Amino acid sequence: MSDARFEDGREAPLNLGAQDAEDIGVLSALVQDSVLTAADMQWEPARRRFSLLLNRFRWEDGGADRHAPERVRSVLVIDNVMGLASQGIDRGDKDLILSLLSVGFEQDGEGPEGHILLTLAGDGAIRARVEAPELRLKDVTKPYRAPSGKRPDHG
Repeated sequence: MSDARFEDGREAPLNLGAQDAEDIGVLSALVQDSVLTAADMQWEPARRRFSLLLNRFRWEDGGADRHAPERVRSVLVIDNVMGLASQGIDRGDKDLILSLLSVGFEQDGEGPEGHILLTLAGDGAIRARVEAPELRLKDVTKPYRAPSGKRPDHG
């Protein structure tokens, strides 16, 4: 019998929460370059919840040198949402492909209230006014080979 090796470890799906700007920065790095359509967004005012179904690039994938780059379907949920605003998104075009660049939090004054800002490629943005930041990111499918076969490149 031999010792366990790091390479033998199981890569588990992500299931993370965020409740402050630092946590949201971690989620932002994990969802960078995710793609979605307008149909993949759901606003539930009665539940004060805004959800996005993402095709997320697996930046955290430690085995990417052993296989092709991967994506995974993930749900990003923002709770405590009191209102939404957007710019640069044709909400009538449900097939329009959007690329998520970052997620940030802007605090209003001393309390926990503020805005979650989702920045999209081009001139798109979504701003969720929140009572307090509460986000969840959960992978909901097995990883699959990225259709481009490449890592996103910002250079």
